[in-house]
Amino acid sequence: MPITARDREILRLAVPAFGALVAEPLFLLADYAIVGHGLGTTALGALGVAGTVLSTLVNLCVFLAYGTTASVARQSGAGNHARAMRNGVDGIWLALAIGAAVVAVCWPLAPAIVELFGAGQEQTAEAVTYLRISLLGAPGMLVVLAGTGVLRGLQDTVTPLAVAVGSFALNAALNAWFVLGLHWGIAGSAWGTVLAQTLGAAVYLAVVVRGALRLGTPLVPDLAGVRQAGTASFALLVRTVCLRVVLVVATVVATRMGKPELAAYAIATQLWTLLAFALDAIAIAGQAITGRSLGAGDTVATRAATRRMVQWGAWSGVVLGAVVLAARPLVPGLFDADPEVTAQLLALLWPVALFQPVCGVVFVLDGVLIGAGDQRYLAWAGVWTTLAYLPAAFLASGFGVVALWCALGVWMVARLITLVRRAAGTAWLVTGA
Repeated sequence: MPITARDREILRLAVPAFGALVAEPLFLLADYAIVGHGLGTTALGALGVAGTVLSTLVNLCVFLAYGTTASVARQSGAGNHARAMRNGVDGIWLALAIGAAVVAVCWPLAPAIVELFGAGQEQTAEAVTYLRISLLGAPGMLVVLAGTGVLRGLQDTVTPLAVAVGSFALNAALNAWFVLGLHWGIAGSAWGTVLAQTLGAAVYLAVVVRGALRLGTPLVPDLAGVRQAGTASFALLVRTVCLRVVLVVATVVATRMGKPELAAYAIATQLWTLLAFALDAIAIAGQAITGRSLGAGDTVATRAATRRMVQWGAWSGVVLGAVVLAARPLVPGLFDADPEVTAQLLALLWPVALFQPVCGVVFVLDGVLIGAGDQRYLAWAGVWTTLAYLPAAFLASGFGVVALWCALGVWMVARLITLVRRAAGTAWLVTGA
């Protein structure tokens, strides 16, 4: 495809977004290495349990970034820069409120939450310690999501990249100091995370406050605006919950198939997640570009950008699928898989690769409709596609892990149908502020 001005705009937003997306898993690997090296297997297991709880909270609250991106981009495209910043400030106040609620609810329930994972007594105690300390960073963590949404809405994905790399590098350095230098144990790893998240949030607050003061936007919470942001975010929360249900059900089904199947599924899931980051970067560009162009009232540019991003998504999926197939013989060795797991994984990588073009189009259209503010449709579509997936997952339980991944393929195809059908119509092309 020849590179056009529109392509350069997509790449200007997508490339830094990709860097920010992959920064987190890469630096989390450093955290696991520090804890494993300095504290041993028990602490590493505790970090895995508590980290799963925290990552679930983050994934459920990702609507703070997506919803804020859409509203800020739309107002900015309409030329209402003060209103755009007002929406950003409201999004940050909503993040602070949710963060405070998360701490208030989850801190006393931390032992009960950890016990659900069935870990041993020593691991449970350390996981509770890590989780309770890390929860203190929840407000900052959610402010980072909302602040990222503000800057993406303002067509800036470079600053979130810089903050992500800086905060995660600081997190790794603090963890090494606290765990290996000061010997604070698992608590040291948790405090490093809290400090890094809080400082990252402080950077976003400084950027948003400076922009608000420049535009004369009040910094006090607008209760009506916060309520509106919460109402709009509820539909995105429903969509996110549907996504989590699908992934949890797939994990449960794989667990019941046996240890080799579960191990192969876990490796394939990590690989699929990494590929999703690459494709999701284009979706983030879609959120920002769509919101801005519809805010400006330009449906022709919105359609043209959508077509181009869909092409980028489809071809990126083809390339990533080809990479998976080319690397397929090498992947089991990277994880030191035993022969049983290797056999399952080699078979599983075929559907992982073949569904990548579908994933590319789905992620792009998902981002476009989020940018258009079409959250209610996405929520209902999420419910219906999840209902389409559940019978397929149930049937797959008797045919092995490849059939289970094909059931995930059924889910992706169902999402493709709902998104393409919506994008082909005009109901989502709502223009203006």
